Amino acid sequence: MKSVTVSIDVPQTPEQVYGFLDVMAHHERFTDHYLTGWRFSGPARGVGSCATVTAALGGMKTEVTIKVVEAEAPRRIVEHNVSAAGRRLAHGTYAMEPLRTGGTHISFTYTWVRAPLADRLLAPVVRTTMRHANRTVMRRLATELARHASAADS
Repeated sequence: MKSVTVSIDVPQTPEQVYGFLDVMAHHERFTDHYLTGWRFSGPARGVGSCATVTAALGGMKTEVTIKVVEAEAPRRIVEHNVSAAGRRLAHGTYAMEPLRTGGTHISFTYTWVRAPLADRLLAPVVRTTMRHANRTVMRRLATELARHASAADS
């Protein structure tokens, strides 16, 4: 299946964005509209940090394990995702690029490595659903980054 990429520009620096995204627990704040029941393991940040969540999309619920497998400050974080009882394997990649005008361009790419037959048969619908959910994630991430920056300034 083709990957899905969404992006947003924010006023925070790549270092600030990376610092926020590097903490796995922060992800709950901007993804809890479809990822719930967060349980954390491993280190709080960086490679090896892990969360198990319940994903509810398109009328389906499944348990997902998300584990950070690469972290390159302040440019990139790669997560390995396992769901559908191991039948779905994917990577989620956050990339942070500085904007010439200041701030950061954040992109998130979800790439299927292996997908169940139902996902493959309904690929256009699955991709549209993921794109919509992750666009919401990016908007909510921008809001959380602003809150986090305000709290740090206080």
